[in-house]
Amino acid sequence: MTATVDTTAAGTSETGDPHYPMARQCPFDPPQELNAIQATEPITRVTLWDGSHPWLVTRHADVRAVLADQRFSADVFTPGYPATSASVATRRRTAPSFIAMDDPQHAFFRKMLISEFSVKAIRRLRPMITEAVDDLLDTMAASEQPVDLVQAFALPLPSLVICRMLGVPYADHPFFQARSHTLVDTTSSVDDSVAATNELVEYLEGLVAEREESGSEDDLLGRLAVRHVLTGEITRHQAASMGLLLLVAGHETTANMIALGTLLLLQDPDQATKVRDGESVDGAVEELLRLLTVTHIGRRRVATEDIELGGVTIRAGEGVIAAGEIANRDPDVFADPDALDVDRTPNHHVAFGHGVHQCLGQQLARVELQIAYPALLRRFPGLRVDAPLEDIAFRDTMAVYGVHALPVTW
Repeated sequence: MTATVDTTAAGTSETGDPHYPMARQCPFDPPQELNAIQATEPITRVTLWDGSHPWLVTRHADVRAVLADQRFSADVFTPGYPATSASVATRRRTAPSFIAMDDPQHAFFRKMLISEFSVKAIRRLRPMITEAVDDLLDTMAASEQPVDLVQAFALPLPSLVICRMLGVPYADHPFFQARSHTLVDTTSSVDDSVAATNELVEYLEGLVAEREESGSEDDLLGRLAVRHVLTGEITRHQAASMGLLLLVAGHETTANMIALGTLLLLQDPDQATKVRDGESVDGAVEELLRLLTVTHIGRRRVATEDIELGGVTIRAGEGVIAAGEIANRDPDVFADPDALDVDRTPNHHVAFGHGVHQCLGQQLARVELQIAYPALLRRFPGLRVDAPLEDIAFRDTMAVYGVHALPVTW
């Protein structure tokens, strides 16, 4: 396995705390060090890029407890918050996102979007998503082989869908995908990250302003503009910041789940056949979400008071990383946790988080994956990867894990 850049830390710091995040030994599994930590010292100090020493929480029950307890703040402005990188810390201050806020602020903004991502609302999008899948597969079938599955299918599908929901012209995808890539790359410089954020916010502010002038409520940005900006409830900048979160998260996570999930399924033909034949599609989606956990560098919090957790006292002002990537492999919760089992039940993973900050777009992601995986495998029953696994570049330095490219033939 090779990656274009790999800045994941290894070993331990001068204090003896292991560095986090750690390097993977297998592209489909969390770092082996996390298994050892979970088994022997499930709540332990780690060292981050900036020399800080937050707590790493690795057991499923403890991760859920942290994410459900609002005494653990998600506010990036709270002293002691364990930032992912300097660029991410600066970007979140440039365009604050409600997912990095606490209630009541978080609830105030989230409430404006809940109906947009309800089960009922997402169900209405199924025909549009199915049509987009079919069109992309038609184009892929007519292309010269090998084809990069990321560029031909995995990336354009969720990009098309979130663009149509928001009211963002898909023709602008080279612009927003390039800047999105900068934002989720933990090795991006502060200047590049801030520039990408400002350019995206300015772009989205322009779209919001257009909806304010036209009064159109035909898309999500339009409804934010008319119902919340024009009424003075929020500013145009705040609406654009909300749009930025949805645009980036709406395509980055699902795109990488499509590509990486397909790669994993192709390693296990029996499991892939169940998905192709429609026997275990919903179960496969949940299992791939659990096993891959593409948001692979933990959910960050900081304690606002002294809290007892799993026999450890976490003091006020101390950072906490809820490591969902290893919590989803907890043997106390998941039998044979490293195995791909598309029929696994129950499957109470935390790939979408837990508590009040649980991923708003999880139903959309589920539907896209439920349609994409079987359609791809049915259309190309001979689908195979056209490169050795060790030659595939994995997104080790990205906040959202996956593959940079995936050449396939059929």
